[in-house]
Amino acid sequence: MSLTARTDLLLCLFRRRATVERNLRSLMEDGHHILVVDDHRDIRDPLAAYLKKHGFRVTTAADSIAARDALVKNSIDLVVLDIMMPGENGLALCRDLHATTSTPVIFLTAMAEAADRVSGLEIGADDYVVKPFEPRELVARINAVLRRTNMLPPKQFGGTLKIVKFGSWIFDLGKRELQGTNAVSVPLSAAEFRLLEVFVHRPNMVLTRDQLLDLTASRAPQLFDRSIDNQVSRLRRKIEVDPRRPNLIKTVRRDGYVLAAEVNTVK
Repeated sequence: MSLTARTDLLLCLFRRRATVERNLRSLMEDGHHILVVDDHRDIRDPLAAYLKKHGFRVTTAADSIAARDALVKNSIDLVVLDIMMPGENGLALCRDLHATTSTPVIFLTAMAEAADRVSGLEIGADDYVVKPFEPRELVARINAVLRRTNMLPPKQFGGTLKIVKFGSWIFDLGKRELQGTNAVSVPLSAAEFRLLEVFVHRPNMVLTRDQLLDLTASRAPQLFDRSIDNQVSRLRRKIEVDPRRPNLIKTVRRDGYVLAAEVNTVK
């Protein structure tokens, strides 16, 4: 190969490498923005570096105060959140995020008991990773949660609903209280409350079982589609005049369920 041909080849390879590096930088700059909240710097910083290598933009916070500040200043797509932190713990921050935003949360914690996982899922976490963890698994879970949440139907109402009326029912979401026309309160379990909360935010919208599992933060290895069917049945027994012929929560064959009612806010 002549010197000129060799030089041309090297220039071509250099330009190709520069193009690949520019594309990679562009991908990373356009990637989803992850907020990592952990009070242990030896976990927080290496994890942030690892996520950046996998195309994410990353902001870190050592506690809930810094996390709240980051959430105000940035458009965060997902929060990786430690539970045991000084001051406000991760459970409280997650509960507030779930009540005021649709930002998904993955708990990253040393609390490995089943009851701890259930508590985290019940207050709104989308997934749960136990320390010590494999970074590749966390990346896979982040991508899975982002895929699910990006496909979920949006809420019909902006902001946070407080009190709504549908059919003959008054539903106070703040007090978690459901009242009929006779002003008698009907008790709701945590699962029933979450399910009804999802329905009143998306009235007259068909929701699949997978969407209901994700929206109620009830996706876990031991839970299957039938769990949603059972929850709907229990909720129907409390709000329908005839649960066998429901007028409010209707079944859409092969698709899922729909709250077939107008939902209005109560001042």
